[in-house]
Amino acid sequence: MTSRIVLDPFVSDLDGESARLREAGPLAAVELPGGVPVWAVTHHAEARALLTDPRLVKDINVWGAWQRGEIAPDWPLIGLANPGRSMLTVDGADHRRMRTLVAQALTPRRVEQMRERITKLTEGLLDGLTSGPDGVVDLKADFAYPLPMYVIADLMGIEESRLPRLKELFEKFFSTQTPPAEVIATLTELAGIMAATVAAKRAEPGDDLTSALILASEDGDHLTDEEIVSTLQLMVAAGHETTISLIVNAVVNLSTHPEQRALVLSGEVDWSAVVEETLRYATPTSHVLIRFATEDVPVGDKVIPAGDALIVSYGAIGRDENAHGPSAGDFDITRTVENRHISFGHGPHVCPGAALSRLEAGVALPALYARFPDLDLAIPATELRNKPVVTQNDLHELPVHLTVD
Repeated sequence: MTSRIVLDPFVSDLDGESARLREAGPLAAVELPGGVPVWAVTHHAEARALLTDPRLVKDINVWGAWQRGEIAPDWPLIGLANPGRSMLTVDGADHRRMRTLVAQALTPRRVEQMRERITKLTEGLLDGLTSGPDGVVDLKADFAYPLPMYVIADLMGIEESRLPRLKELFEKFFSTQTPPAEVIATLTELAGIMAATVAAKRAEPGDDLTSALILASEDGDHLTDEEIVSTLQLMVAAGHETTISLIVNAVVNLSTHPEQRALVLSGEVDWSAVVEETLRYATPTSHVLIRFATEDVPVGDKVIPAGDALIVSYGAIGRDENAHGPSAGDFDITRTVENRHISFGHGPHVCPGAALSRLEAGVALPALYARFPDLDLAIPATELRNKPVVTQNDLHELPVHLTVD
């Protein structure tokens, strides 16, 4: 019987768990919350190979456990394993078609046009940062969270009035602790909000990505409303969660490495190095669900059997010494080994929003430290608590002192 590493649904020791996954070899047998057995690729080179291997597909109907009825429809992670028809869940010609149409809408020019809006939002949020009676502010709740949500709402044309409810729904969407009775209701309501947004933009297009997705075409081919709704939900989910964690994890690691913070504040090291090293060392996405083997796929001395599922464990991959040298376990914005992380994925399904996330962090972090150069953690880093989200490297809160007393 295969010995499996059981992923902690409460994520109480992500670094330790990632280390155990790496030590298990490039392919580790793991168990997801809910007792779901899958394989995890944990080393950089093997991940790059598997992410471009056509024998691993996104079609959940290939999954033997799904075919046999072993995956409950109210499994807390079902929204990540089976999120609807979008470029995330198809391969081959269908994927190329959808990816091309999305690329027509999410152009580099459109992303760069967001810079001014991101800067304005950042400055507004910084203006509003005030410490509580104890001199502490929750930087995640008051800065790192609202910035990406406002940006993605602007980009996608979602009404700001919907953001508080979307926050509640996405908390349930990602959590391993969502009660089974709420799982399907959460997915249904999220899809309904996205469908309402698509319907509004179809009736009255605007200068936003949803309208652009509706209007995009290739050789007369368009995305269906179902595909647009699923794509919209995918991009909102990934577009805000990744950037929240990127900003939070950068602040944590600059606070715990004051000598490196001094280097970037002095201008000796560029902020882009902080962003890329954070993406590698404390990657926002710890595990990505899920691919399925259409035939036996050998990986090292193990095999992913046909019909089995594979997750990509980016938390383990980011600190692979074979890719990043003997100092892979250190946060170092001055590292000389080329930073070749794949934290936004690799191959056909690489994250289409990577440039936007980098832009947001690249604006937010220098602006934050320009305003509060003495910003520091209000509690020891060892006391920071991860949220019960096995797919995200996400903290409950980030209490900081904005200034030195």
